[in-house]
Amino acid sequence: MKILQIMGGAGEGGAEEFFIDAIEALKNKKINQYIIINNRNKKRVKKISDLKILHTTASFGKLFKWPTQRVINKAINEFKPDIVHYWMGRASSFSVDGKHINIGWHSGYRGVERFRRCDYHIALTTELKNHIAKQGINAKDIFELPIYTKKNELSTIERGKFSTPNNKPLLLSLSRLHPVKGINILLDAMLKIPDAHLWIAGSGPLEKELKLQTSRLGLNDRVKFLGWRDDKEILMATADICVFPSRNDSFGAVIIESWAAKKTTVACKAPGPSGLISHRKDGILVEIDNTEEFAKSVNEIINNKKLAKNLANNGYNKFQKFYTEKEFVQNILAIYIKVLETKG
Repeated sequence: MKILQIMGGAGEGGAEEFFIDAIEALKNKKINQYIIINNRNKKRVKKISDLKILHTTASFGKLFKWPTQRVINKAINEFKPDIVHYWMGRASSFSVDGKHINIGWHSGYRGVERFRRCDYHIALTTELKNHIAKQGINAKDIFELPIYTKKNELSTIERGKFSTPNNKPLLLSLSRLHPVKGINILLDAMLKIPDAHLWIAGSGPLEKELKLQTSRLGLNDRVKFLGWRDDKEILMATADICVFPSRNDSFGAVIIESWAAKKTTVACKAPGPSGLISHRKDGILVEIDNTEEFAKSVNEIINNKKLAKNLANNGYNKFQKFYTEKEFVQNILAIYIKVLETKG
């Protein structure tokens, strides 16, 4: 089995990060892969180079597509893949026909026009699968495939590095600073969680606005913006509670990362978190944009150690059952094998 993996995204984000995890998991199973990635993300190019997987880069420019398609066609002609796996819409918009099978990976609730040349589709959840099918894609050609994360057994870092006391509850938000992520609601909620400190790890277009909001609310002593981080696992190990106020998210990788670190999670009822979390069993779900309810839920976890421990333990058990590297590899290989068998 030979898989050509293509990622067109240039920026930082959860989907782009998971792409590296996915190809690493398949490498560990000795699957023959060739990678094409965006040449503008030097860190991602280095990570793939460090994995010692054959790869090349392309521009993935929107205006002139032929340079990137030339790179893809050259890889197909030389590598002769059985499957070309396009990760997200930008990569799929460059898809080319051939003897191989085209698979498109959908990361969110968007249109399917850029995926029209794909033979099969992969969705993170059942809800996302239904969303894709409603746009005219045959449900039989859509496969559900959750992502995975690794067990977090890292040591904590010194909280004082970010001027944070050791004797106060520490909340962690891992998120792009984008309107859909609801960080402004989280900041408002912090006024009603007086004992807690908050680390916000991420970058994005709202960074300046959110920092101004933090100053306006008088929260500079308790809220720290850490920027985009490549050490999210150690941040998760250090924090006490994971907070995820997203208004619309197709999955919510942070949730399973929280479970893998045995942390308690509070999230809004976006499609992804609602499909992952069993309310008050392995996490807390609150209404979207409800500052009062979000603050109340966090305070309950801070003040009820037994509840916090039960939620964290149940989340960890769910992670071990459904969201490990072993589960992911079994599931994605089952998809690859089925589409190859279908082609005959």
